[in-house]
Amino acid sequence: MSGRGHRPVRYGALGRSPLDGDPEAIRRQHLLRVRGRSVAWIPPLLVLVSILLVDWYTGGEFRTVSWIVLVPGIAAAICGVRGTAVFAVLGLATYVLADHAWPRQYQTGLPDFILVGVGGALAVLACVVRVRGERRMLRMRDVAETTRRTLLRPLPPGWGGLDHAAVYLAADAFARVGGDFYDIQPGPHGTRALVGDVQGKGLGAVEAAAALLGTFREAGYHERELATVAARLETRIHRHGLHLAALDREDDDRIDRFATAILLSFPVAEPDTVEVVNFGHEPPLVVGPHGVRSLPPGHGLPLGLGELAHMDGPPPTLRVALGPGETLLVVTDGVTEARDGAGVFYPLKSLVSEGVLADPHLADPDRLVAYVRDGTLRHSGGHLADDTTIFAVRRS
Repeated sequence: MSGRGHRPVRYGALGRSPLDGDPEAIRRQHLLRVRGRSVAWIPPLLVLVSILLVDWYTGGEFRTVSWIVLVPGIAAAICGVRGTAVFAVLGLATYVLADHAWPRQYQTGLPDFILVGVGGALAVLACVVRVRGERRMLRMRDVAETTRRTLLRPLPPGWGGLDHAAVYLAADAFARVGGDFYDIQPGPHGTRALVGDVQGKGLGAVEAAAALLGTFREAGYHERELATVAARLETRIHRHGLHLAALDREDDDRIDRFATAILLSFPVAEPDTVEVVNFGHEPPLVVGPHGVRSLPPGHGLPLGLGELAHMDGPPPTLRVALGPGETLLVVTDGVTEARDGAGVFYPLKSLVSEGVLADPHLADPDRLVAYVRDGTLRHSGGHLADDTTIFAVRRS
């Protein structure tokens, strides 16, 4: 969970793994360690001992010693390559000793010896394949983590004079980042914030989000007027589309990419005012100790579709007065379009209003995003249809 330290959290706990790459493999590694030491060797050893005991006490008419072939197979699933090889050799040696301990007429002989030997060799090969796959997944996780930290960079507490918190929930349990984006950029003209959602999924959406964030971080710092920052964002996504079209990529991520977004500015000289530019996004909620209100819906089109509006310049800038302790809550459509089993959308405003009525301190950014996150997951039964961002910010 993210708090004032602004650590985006991944989707976890409710039916999908929060781990990256190969979640089952990483979870297995944690389960098979006690006080930092591996205990993966215990299950195959117990199976080996059990097979020997059963073989000894069931009599010569019912031999189970050839079941030792299962031991390296079990080791291949949970141990390393070296451990699996040890159990393959140990299983074969144990088979020979156990079989020769019986009178000749009860010995299983060469066929089962070959079975145990070949089974052990195949188990070692299977373990090699498994370990290589897990290592590849871990490398992919590291690459995805670097991408996430570049796109959704960590924000220090109180960054730009703002209390802030954000939660990112990925609809894909194996993805670390999608088309949702957010950032805060302090500058000489005040602190700016941007929250948005790129249309579509996949690497194309990530590329568009990265392009917009890069422009925001520069323009948000240097430009005096928020309208100029908004215009720069519109220009950037248009240039991004032209670049992809020039590459002639043969996929649906090529052109016509757009993004809904909320652009905020907290002017230095006006501590009780926030400026808002809405690019076709769900209007933010103003959450305070005394209630919840929605900002007026924006009339701007999403970024990338500005030419369709036949307007000179970006959408109008809305100036909003904020009272003491009031927090701006911005969510993407993963929240507003979350449905329960009956297909009912998540009633964000009404539930936040109920929460504030019961606890006025819910307006704190970290508590607010946790409340909306838990409510969204509870409402949807843990199954999100889209990537979800919950972002809350107010002046410190």
